Parts: sequence; structure tokens; C-alpha cells
Amino acid sequence: MSCFFKRGIYFRMRFVVTFLLILELFFIPFSDISASDRKHDRLKMIKQDLIHRDIRSPLVLKAFEIVERHRFVPANVQEYAYEDRPLPIGEGQTISQPYMVALMSQLLDLKVGTRVLEIGTGSGYQAAILQAMGAEVYSIEIIPALANRTTKLFESLNLPVKIKNADGYFGWKEYAPFDRIIITAAANHIPRPLIDQLLPDGKLILPLGNTRFFQTLTLVTLDKKGKTRIEYHGAVRFVPMTGKMLR
Repeated sequence: MSCFFKRGIYFRMRFVVTFLLILELFFIPFSDISASDRKHDRLKMIKQDLIHRDIRSPLVLKAFEIVERHRFVPANVQEYAYEDRPLPIGEGQTISQPYMVALMSQLLDLKVGTRVLEIGTGSGYQAAILQAMGAEVYSIEIIPALANRTTKLFESLNLPVKIKNADGYFGWKEYAPFDRIIITAAANHIPRPLIDQLLPDGKLILPLGNTRFFQTLTLVTLDKKGKTRIEYHGAVRFVPMTGKMLR
């Protein structure tokens, strides 16, 4: 065997070994990232994206420390889980940016034991945050695949959130009335059935306006006489609420 032939084999073997090492270095799955690294990213997100933007509720901040957002997004976007932006979750839907979840949760002004109805389960992240804040959470999802997926996720995480596959426009009479209602999809009007399922002094929060463009984050408070008081909290953009809302 010639010297040049042996040298050629040697360099080819070195190339293969080097290539395999590069693959191992750059294609480590996100699931291999340590729990401590994830917690560090989560705490960094809380400080930079929540506290610095006036999220002050101790219940909200503690819930964000507890709930691991990466568990609520697909594997291909988990590396972005602790960035302050929405992410795709399939079925044409998204998980809201952490700040928006925190703001809506803070505006609901929850106490431990508050009964909350969520319209639009989606990934389940918002419901998990509310549950970590001590709320008793009921959630409705109109898309069967998302309802089934999130039900299984909650079971695996041992989260006591009740989920129903239905059109959230009509609420959930079986468990009504509720102290709080949160709609996590854009609505062009406030569904009357949801107001009817709200307790006196209850609050309902939703992105209200043109479902194709931008909406206004709207907080509705129902007084003891059945009258509503409305507050506005800035421009937002959510995916549209479907079902009866669009008919």
C-alpha cells in the first residue's frame, strides 16, 4: 500500500470524525438543556419582560416562575420558549407572548380560589398560569385537536384544569357563574352569554375590535346592579375567535 494511499485514508477518517463531532455539537436537542438553564432563562424573562414592564402582582410573578413555558410549545420552537413573543402551536394558532399573558392575568385581579372561565385553551399556558395563581380554572377550546392535546398535557403535568371542546361563545353553563372570564382570541363584540355567566363584581377581559387587524385589550367589570364598566388597556393583536363569533 503506497504512502499516498495510506495518507488519503487517514485524512478521510479525520474528516469523518470531525464531521461527526460537529453534528453532535450543533444538533443537541433542546430537551437536553439542563433544568437549571431553563430556570435561568425563565427568571431572566420575568425580570426583563415582566417586572421592567410594570407586572407587579406577586401571584403573577410566582406563577411565571413555576410554570415552564417550554412544555407548552412544539419541540421545534422550544429554544424560543423564554423569549417575549408569540409562537406557533399548530392548527393555525399561537401561544401568546409572556408579557400579554402576564398583563391579562394581572388585570383579572385574582385571589386564591377565584373561579375562572377561559375561552380559547390553545396550548394551555394561560390556563396553567391562572391555576398556578390559585384559581379554579375551566377552559373551552373549539379546535378538537388542541383540546385533546392540551387535555393530555394537563394530565401528564397533573394540573387540575377542566377542558371542554366546544364553542366558547356560549360559555359553560354547567359550571357557571364565574368570578372571572378571559377570552384569548380576538372578538368583534362581547358575547352576551358570557356576561350572563359572570357573577356580580366579576371581571371579563378580552381583545375587542376588528378580528382581522388590531384590537383593544378591554376589561369589563359587572357591578351588583348588572351594569358594566369598561376600561381599555392598549392595542393588541390576537388570532380571531371562531364559531358563533364569525357567523
